[in-house]
Amino acid sequence: MTQFSLQQSRRFVYNILHDDDYKTKISICINYLLIALIIGNVAAVLLESINEVYKLYQPYFNIFENLSIFIFSAEYLLRFWSIAEKDPTQSAWKQRIQWMKSGGAIIDLMAILPAYLNFIVPIDLRFLRVLRLVRLLKLTRYFVSLQILLRVIQREKGSFQAVIFILFIMIVMTASAIYVVENKAQPEVFSSIPQAMWWAVVTLTTVGYGDVTPVTNLGRILGAFITILGVGIAALPAGILASGLANELNQRNQRLEQEFREVLQAKGLDLLHDQDEIERIRKKVGLPKEQTHEIIMQLVREKLIEDQEQENKQYRFCPHCGEKLSE
Repeated sequence: MTQFSLQQSRRFVYNILHDDDYKTKISICINYLLIALIIGNVAAVLLESINEVYKLYQPYFNIFENLSIFIFSAEYLLRFWSIAEKDPTQSAWKQRIQWMKSGGAIIDLMAILPAYLNFIVPIDLRFLRVLRLVRLLKLTRYFVSLQILLRVIQREKGSFQAVIFILFIMIVMTASAIYVVENKAQPEVFSSIPQAMWWAVVTLTTVGYGDVTPVTNLGRILGAFITILGVGIAALPAGILASGLANELNQRNQRLEQEFREVLQAKGLDLLHDQDEIERIRKKVGLPKEQTHEIIMQLVREKLIEDQEQENKQYRFCPHCGEKLSE
C-alpha cells in the first residue's frame, strides 16, 4: 500500500514538473511561481550591483537568495526523483542519469551549484552575481518561443560551427595581413599578430570602434576590403538562424494541424455547432485562431465533397440526357 502511494506521488510530481500536456490549477500555479521566482532572482542580481541599494537591503537580499536556493534545490531533486515515471519499461536510475545529461537538467544544476560552492570555497561576490544570472535560462522550460530557438540552434549547430571556423580563419588571415602592412608605421599598435586580432575582429564584425585604425594607404585599402567582406560574413549566422526558425515554425504548424485534425475526427464533432469544444481543443493543441478557421473550412469542404460522392452513388444517369434516375 505504501509503495503504491509512493508511486502515485511520484507520478503526480512527474505530471506537474515534466509533462507539458498536464494542465491543472496546481501545475499552472507552480509554473507561475517558478517563473516569478526566476524573474525575481534576475531583478535581485541587478539591484545588488547598486552598492547603495545592496548595503541598505542586504539582509532581505540574503533571505531571498537562501529561499531561492531552497526552492530551486527542491525542484531539482523532485525532477530527478520523478523522471523515473517517464518510461516504466526502463530502469529508474537509467532514466535519471539520462535526464541529468539533458540541457534542462544542466541548467537547473548550474542555477544552484554556485551557491553551494560558495559555502565550501568563498567566491568573489561580483562573480557569484554573474553566475546567478544563469537562472534566467530556466525560463526556456516555460516559453515555447525559447524552446524553438534552442531546437533551431541545436539542429543547425553544424552550420554554426562551419561559420565560426570560417570566421576564425578570416580573423587570423586579416590580422596577419594588417600586421605586415602596418607594423612599421604603427609598431605600438600592431606590434604582433595576436594584438592585431582585435582590429580584425571589430572590422570583420563591422563594429569598428575606431580605437585602432590603419594609417598607410595600403592598410586603408586592405581595411576597406576586409570591412566589405565582413558584411557578408556577419550576415551568415543571421541567415542560418532565420532559415532554421522558418523551417521549425513550419514543421511545428504542420504537427499541430495534423494533431488538431486527428482529435476532431476522433471525437466526431459537429464542425459548425460544437464551437466551444473546438475552441478548447485549439487552446490545448496551441493553434492560432486563423489557422484553426482554415482547417475547419477545409474539413467542412472535404465533408461536403464526401457527402456529394455518397449521394451520387445512389443514382443512375441517363446515357442520353445525363439526368439522374432513381434506382
